[in-house]
Amino acid sequence: MKTPAHKTDRLHSLDSLRAIMMMLGIVLHSIITYDTIIHPGEWLLKDIAYTSNFMTWLYWLIHIFRMPIFFIVTGFFGALLFYERSPEMMIKNRIKRVLFPFILFLFLLWPPMLFTFTYTNLVFSGTENALSQSLNAFGELSDFLPSTTMHLWFLYYLMLFVFTSFGLGMMLKKLPRLSTKINYVFHLIVEKPYARLLMFSAITFGLLLVMNQPWVSTSTYFKPSIKTFVFYFVFYLFGWLLFKSKGLLKTFMQYDFLSTIFGILLLTVSFLYKDKLSVEVIMALNALTVWSLSFGITGLFVRYGSEHSQGMRYISDASYWVYLIHLPFTQLIPGMIADWNFPPPLKALVVLTTTSMICFISYHYLVRNTFIGKFLNGKKYPIKTYSLGQIKEILVRIWAIRNY
Repeated sequence: MKTPAHKTDRLHSLDSLRAIMMMLGIVLHSIITYDTIIHPGEWLLKDIAYTSNFMTWLYWLIHIFRMPIFFIVTGFFGALLFYERSPEMMIKNRIKRVLFPFILFLFLLWPPMLFTFTYTNLVFSGTENALSQSLNAFGELSDFLPSTTMHLWFLYYLMLFVFTSFGLGMMLKKLPRLSTKINYVFHLIVEKPYARLLMFSAITFGLLLVMNQPWVSTSTYFKPSIKTFVFYFVFYLFGWLLFKSKGLLKTFMQYDFLSTIFGILLLTVSFLYKDKLSVEVIMALNALTVWSLSFGITGLFVRYGSEHSQGMRYISDASYWVYLIHLPFTQLIPGMIADWNFPPPLKALVVLTTTSMICFISYHYLVRNTFIGKFLNGKKYPIKTYSLGQIKEILVRIWAIRNY
């Protein structure tokens, strides 16, 4: 099929935004062991002697906008595939890039996830022979079969969104007048910064009221959660509709700094006064926070990330692999440094830095120029090598700069 003449130019800002939202997952899983709250069904490791309220605040700050923005961007790119390639191409692309990696890494990662979780949990409980007991955790064949979607839950729901949006898109193709009216109303709202903030915050507030939760719980079970699906599908659908009004991306630069600061302040207020405010007020603050940060952070990326950056492109290419494999390390390393008498932020920094180094080095040498890279990103990238003459020239330049 020929590519349409009106094909959208590569949007470096949204590429970068999607990558950074994935990378922030590593930050979250590096700090969550050291925050002050229990996350039932999500994260059960807690270094009780080394927790702080600052880590809890930082966790909630990142958590409240990371996945909503990610789904906005994936919805945008899903619509791009649907309308500029073909509906069938969108399905094929998402099956190859999302469904297949989800299934493969679900089985590959479960054993190391189970081992690292067991090991660190035993270390935190004071068990002396934690390593040997962790190895004994695999007593039956069923231990190798995943019982949850782990940190890959977002791929699971993304595929559900893909099939749902495919059905809705095909339906609207047969109802062009309705489609035009929806796009017109959406454009009318989104082009006005205050209107879009109030409108979509109201929608999110309404959902939280119906769910009777201050914030949606992330479901990692194979049985889809209606609450998780509906809540995040709103953000995916926003991104999908935004594609038809992609010229409005530049309007996100209006009040981008103010919107981001406003979102951080709202989160801080709800965090500091959560015991004094009613649940409904917390819901309203959270709804305003997520959309204020979503619009503000997206605007900042449009403002500063719209030009091609070789370094950012590398991070964007690496982000998928890095996110997929990072969790066993963010579970293992806290156990290995459990007896280090460091403050919680420093411990989290050790976990984050070590995990990032392992993930990026493995990407560069084991993935980027191999079939794994092609499997995840659709292409292989040659690893740049240097001749002896080039190395000598580089060293001479470094020496000259140093002397200068």
